[in-house]
Amino acid sequence: MAIPDYQTLMLPLLRTLRDGHARHVREITSLLGKEFQLTEEELNQLTPGGGSLLFHGRVSWAKTYMSQAGLVEQVSRGVYRLSEIGKQILVEAPDRIDNHYLMRFEGFRDFKNRTGTRGGRAGTSINAIGESVSPNGHGIDEGIGDPSERLNAAYREMRAALADELLDQVKQASPQFFEVLVIDLLVAMGYGGSREDAGEVVGKSGDGGIDGIIKEDRLGLDFVYVQAKRWEDAVSRPTVQGFAGSLEGARARKGVLITTSRFTPGALEYVKQIEKRIVLIGGEQLANYMIDFEIGVANVNTLHIRRIDQDYFDS
Repeated sequence: MAIPDYQTLMLPLLRTLRDGHARHVREITSLLGKEFQLTEEELNQLTPGGGSLLFHGRVSWAKTYMSQAGLVEQVSRGVYRLSEIGKQILVEAPDRIDNHYLMRFEGFRDFKNRTGTRGGRAGTSINAIGESVSPNGHGIDEGIGDPSERLNAAYREMRAALADELLDQVKQASPQFFEVLVIDLLVAMGYGGSREDAGEVVGKSGDGGIDGIIKEDRLGLDFVYVQAKRWEDAVSRPTVQGFAGSLEGARARKGVLITTSRFTPGALEYVKQIEKRIVLIGGEQLANYMIDFEIGVANVNTLHIRRIDQDYFDS
């Protein structure tokens, strides 16, 4: 039998969690492979680029989309369970769950809006390789942009999904790991001098975060005060005001405040009004910086998009 597409896997994936038990994605993949009676050859089939297993990737995308919609929730690294919304959906017993179905959930609509892949004809969506797919998960609608536009849309969607998963991993990591991560990121961005220098001056605060002063550049011509905390709630203006005050005690003119959550509009407006230069990095931006500077991520495939070299022919 052919390997099912990721939208066909959504409802069966939800059913693997209906007993309420949390399961690792490896177990979920194994259960789905048995349900669809896939052979060892099919389970080990690689994607066209050869960088990953095709079926595992499709299960991962089904999980990612339903997680964005709030039907499943992550309880630890790689482990998922059915959410309250997911339980309600199983009671409704739909014939199929696909991207069109998931558009009824605000979380999924927000995800699509962030990636810019919501557009197109009514009842269509963009799949994980940039194709426009009808609600039944089959058939490519060529009317949604040219191939380069679909490829760009797919990239944005994959990047947004990766950023969300990265942020989940950061939130679940230990305080010690979070400290290392922030130092690694700052050094990769060109701050703090060497890894050893940055590690020495960015001290542990003992509350799941870090505080310290790092070099703005390798020469140490200026310094930046850093505070990074794994907050859950939105960071409000009073917290940012307190951080600005701490710059005085550190005799610093610049500061970076990093959180795994987000900043309120009042906090964002406050830093625009003060003389000191303070950069606020929320959870979404933190994850995107990690992708940009290759912290905690690895390359799977590299695509070389080529065009005609007109100079060659003109010469």
